[in-house]
Amino acid sequence: MNRGTVARIDPIALQHNLHTIKQQAPHSRVWAVVKADGYGHGAIACATALSHPEAIVCPDGFAVATLQEAKSLRLAGITQPILMLEGAASVHEVQQAAELALTLMIHQAHQIDWLDSLGSEQQIAVLVKVDTGMHRLGIAPDNVTTIVNQLSSLPQVASLGITSHFACSDDQTHPMNHRQIALFSTCAPEIQPRSLANSAAIWNFPDSQLDWIRPGIALYGASPVAGKSAAALNLLPVMTLTAPIIAERWVETGEPVGYACTWRASRRTRVATLAIGYADGYPRHAPSGTPIWICGDIAPLIGRVSMDMITIDVTDIPEATVDCHAELWGKHLPVDEVAATIGTISYELLTRVSPRVPRL
Repeated sequence: MNRGTVARIDPIALQHNLHTIKQQAPHSRVWAVVKADGYGHGAIACATALSHPEAIVCPDGFAVATLQEAKSLRLAGITQPILMLEGAASVHEVQQAAELALTLMIHQAHQIDWLDSLGSEQQIAVLVKVDTGMHRLGIAPDNVTTIVNQLSSLPQVASLGITSHFACSDDQTHPMNHRQIALFSTCAPEIQPRSLANSAAIWNFPDSQLDWIRPGIALYGASPVAGKSAAALNLLPVMTLTAPIIAERWVETGEPVGYACTWRASRRTRVATLAIGYADGYPRHAPSGTPIWICGDIAPLIGRVSMDMITIDVTDIPEATVDCHAELWGKHLPVDEVAATIGTISYELLTRVSPRVPRL
């Protein structure tokens, strides 16, 4: 039996966010990124919601990181194109990707040999990943023409596109962005389709939208743009993470709360204990003062985060009693705001919510 801690997932908000993204890039097709279990929201549920026949707009395909993620979507009945962003890790994975009708990212020369090992009757769609400055994955720009020519000669390649990834697109002023856009434009310009824009670039660099865009965090209602809130971008939170108060007590001035006694009461304080901790994915390094929404007000986290519980100061919120539910982030408290207080990013908070928290 669940102790009342849940992550509520709003499929209508998810569909709204995709519609907002399409309005920003009306001429581009969309790879909806559902890797990392849909950024912690549930990949199958999110892909199903985005593909719903009554949705205002649907994605043209989905993007995942691993073969297992792609396989799960196929087994769940997702028929749209699925892009493996990290490409195949072995010859065996290339074979499975072909059987599942996936689109493979090619970012290393030896992956071409793996493609060549497929039977000539087997075909697979391919995107060449170019390293334009991220220096994580990708073919060096000087080698792109050679790689493209090799792939074009393979009967196993059903279609060939080209892509790259921004390093600093959340920061509109960073010079790396225009450098990457310019460099990408020189790499095999005859190859179509082309894909460059991630969530932040969709807003910050419209000239990078090209044939396909790859929104990730924006789908889930967090802001991809530095200095702009999700609300300002017309994005709605998809996950609302809540936990109930399971105990309350008064502590006197000077008394500590939590492990290592890192927090002491500066006044007589009413402390509420919530049924959530770092085993649920709430970050252990969240400092005292991290905001938590409850009963229409904000209560500060006090003391260290425990494995299964946290404590908050509800002295000034008399309505907050046992069985009231607090919101860790969501519809009333933006995940970006919580992440900034903790010293991390919304991506990490959303993806680290553990499997023991039910997604409803």
